[in-house]
Amino acid sequence: VQLQAYGGGLVQAGDSLRLSCAASGRTFQDYNMGWFRQAPGKEREFIASISWSGFSTNYADSVKGRFTIVRDNAKNTVYLQMNSLNADDTAIYYCAAARGRIVPLIRADEYDYWGQGTQVTVSS
Repeated sequence: VQLQAYGGGLVQAGDSLRLSCAASGRTFQDYNMGWFRQAPGKEREFIASISWSGFSTNYADSVKGRFTIVRDNAKNTVYLQMNSLNADDTAIYYCAAARGRIVPLIRADEYDYWGQGTQVTVSS
């Protein structure tokens, strides 16, 4: 499956942003999906995951209550709604797809396919 992440940009602290990840090439519903991020000089960090059905979601403690992951299987797209952004959220955000595994899927090595990343910069 090919993944295309988009929607990043430069925002101010306290703003909201919605990232999208469009999938193509295979049956989207076969995949559990996740979002990760990587800040300069840091390791890639799990943000959120969602099961193929959308019924099960998981979040990193750092974003719980501020970020929401949802998916629209009819549009082959997974979204990450980010609210109350702060400077610590500045990173490149990646979407990823995992097949044949069970959520929560918080490790990067559990995912089979990755998007190219979209930059989110939050100015304080």
